Amino acid sequence: MNDTETVYDALDQAHGGEGQWAFGTGFDDPLAGVDTTVPDGVDAADLGAYCLMLGDDALVLSQRLTEWATRSPELEEEVAVANCALDLLGQARLLLGRAGTCGVLGRSRSLATESIPDEDALAYFRAPDEFRNHVLVEVDGGDFAQTMVRLLIASAYRLAVFTRLRDSRDPVLSAIAAKGVHELTYHRDYAARWVLRLGDGTAESHRRAAVAVDALWPLLADLFTATEVETRLTGAGVAVDPGGFEVEVREVLGTVLTRATLDAPEWPVARPSPGRAGSHTPELAPLLAELQGLAREHPAATW
Repeated sequence: MNDTETVYDALDQAHGGEGQWAFGTGFDDPLAGVDTTVPDGVDAADLGAYCLMLGDDALVLSQRLTEWATRSPELEEEVAVANCALDLLGQARLLLGRAGTCGVLGRSRSLATESIPDEDALAYFRAPDEFRNHVLVEVDGGDFAQTMVRLLIASAYRLAVFTRLRDSRDPVLSAIAAKGVHELTYHRDYAARWVLRLGDGTAESHRRAAVAVDALWPLLADLFTATEVETRLTGAGVAVDPGGFEVEVREVLGTVLTRATLDAPEWPVARPSPGRAGSHTPELAPLLAELQGLAREHPAATW
């Protein structure tokens, strides 16, 4: 974003310059005409589980970002953060929908949810231990500095995933990734500008940014160890091994922190992600309760 460009201009350009950015996913269906058949030699259950992982990351982080809808430091930032949340919500809908077409729901639907679209059933009617998101996206957002540092880490990681998924053998994942790359590039750059502004700003903003980095850095350990599902699908040309781009993400984050005059803690040793296995912090349950409350109270409601 140049010196004369507003956040509104940047958002519009990030979404094609057609004035549709406020709607999160625009008006075009990114899956129109895409073959939804599971590729030959690919286990549908694995594909569904993988889409669930990526979809849950997007859904939970989107919900965390909406907590800033009335709390951001400036009106333009309120719009920008809400737009990032809408982008992620759009990605979550597509990915959870794909998980549903792969049979993730199975026989778990109740009579109350049998007429609800797959993505809604998966978003609103699962318990916390059924979610497969990384812990990074679920922990409390803290202050604005921590929200921006978290968005920087999450978007740098997710952008690396989506950049590679554009070549996925699954046409649906490929199409979702092709669209998501543009959104995630904006998210990463937007968060990076704020981390620079806070880290190289006042003594107080620098202190808050440093605290945020220290708090979130250990959670990087969860991001780069492939699950068994990811390993199998990577071998089938469908998924990507997160260990393959750890150095790339490390370099991006290191560059931003250096320019922001922030010290990067020691890079944590990679470990299997507890969130991918359904083990979460106590902070996820109340977040999901807020997200799911209305749908669970009125499962057949339409508007």
